[in-house]
Amino acid sequence: MDDTKVKYKKFYREADKHLNNQIQAKHGKQFNQKMKPYLVLQYLLKNSDADHPRTSFDIIGYLEECGITAERRSIYRDIEEINKANLILEEDCTIDEAEEQLCEDEYNELKLIVYDKAKKGFYVRQRHFDLNDIRLLAECVYSTKFIAEGQAKRLVNVVCEFVSDYQADKIRHNAFLTDRAKTNNKSVLNNLAIINEAMSSKIDGMPHIPEKISFKYLQYSIDDINNQIERRKGARYTVSPFQLLINDGNYYLLALDDKKGKMRTYRVDRMKDVRYTEIPREGEELFANIDIKTYTQRVFDMYSGKENHVVLRFINPLLDTVIERFGTNNVQYTKSDDKHFEISAKVEISDKFFGWLLGFGKRVRIIEPTEIKEEFAAYLDKIREMY
Repeated sequence: MDDTKVKYKKFYREADKHLNNQIQAKHGKQFNQKMKPYLVLQYLLKNSDADHPRTSFDIIGYLEECGITAERRSIYRDIEEINKANLILEEDCTIDEAEEQLCEDEYNELKLIVYDKAKKGFYVRQRHFDLNDIRLLAECVYSTKFIAEGQAKRLVNVVCEFVSDYQADKIRHNAFLTDRAKTNNKSVLNNLAIINEAMSSKIDGMPHIPEKISFKYLQYSIDDINNQIERRKGARYTVSPFQLLINDGNYYLLALDDKKGKMRTYRVDRMKDVRYTEIPREGEELFANIDIKTYTQRVFDMYSGKENHVVLRFINPLLDTVIERFGTNNVQYTKSDDKHFEISAKVEISDKFFGWLLGFGKRVRIIEPTEIKEEFAAYLDKIREMY
């Protein structure tokens, strides 16, 4: 959200708070009359949109509840002044220039508040975000696995402040329809803040040496699947954080493991009690040699293994699926025959990789190297032994 949008939203919110305090304190009709245009704007922002215009009588009724008397003509004047003030802020123009532009605005393209002749009512036409923008943001927030359900609902309510109450209710209803897997960790957003600060070279404009962090790491237990337990009997992990990554709706931290001296990935929603250490970060050279895009494409679902160069043969209908998984950078695609294609790429060899291949059955084949073919055959033998 850019500074201008934040400024407007803060202005409206502070004006709303100030007005309500003044009204509740009953400081008198004369003061409230002076604040009438702000109340008109507040009312229309919350209660109007293209499908729900508000008549001048609706606005007058609201003002009466606030202890303000008004007539229709004064409402029209207030809306004209609101449109003028909004244009001055948006276009950084003078009062005279704003008046001239609004007079020439035949199709209401510059007005914040417009009048619908067919429905005989006013509504807020220009908002800082389009309805579809807010709907998309709300859906993204609620579909994100690393944000706890309560936090997701709070964030959706925040973005819904930029649309009318009618639109907000519809967005909330649609966003919460699907039952999605969500983390139970309510500290994720705080974890992210600490991690970002620890990685920063400046904090509040002051120089900062990127530092290590420590945390406890959680896992599920079959004894209580609704709650996670601490791994390593609660021992703290100490790592040098370098990059936050998002994969399949989850947040991961790419960091240097202090004990093993290797780059590893950690689920941020499984971190508990994240702390600063004030110990300078290590592993700068190791991280500098990592191509993040290639790394994330290679490490399937963030499960690491030994890196190896492989050649795989797929049937042609799987081309889209394979490109989505491997991408097109640093991967060679060749036509094998009329029904098959081959790829040559570096991958992390692990059970996770073999499981991914297994999902395609006879539609994929490892061409080389021989040792990876043998490892995959041994992997299949272990599965057969279980049955």
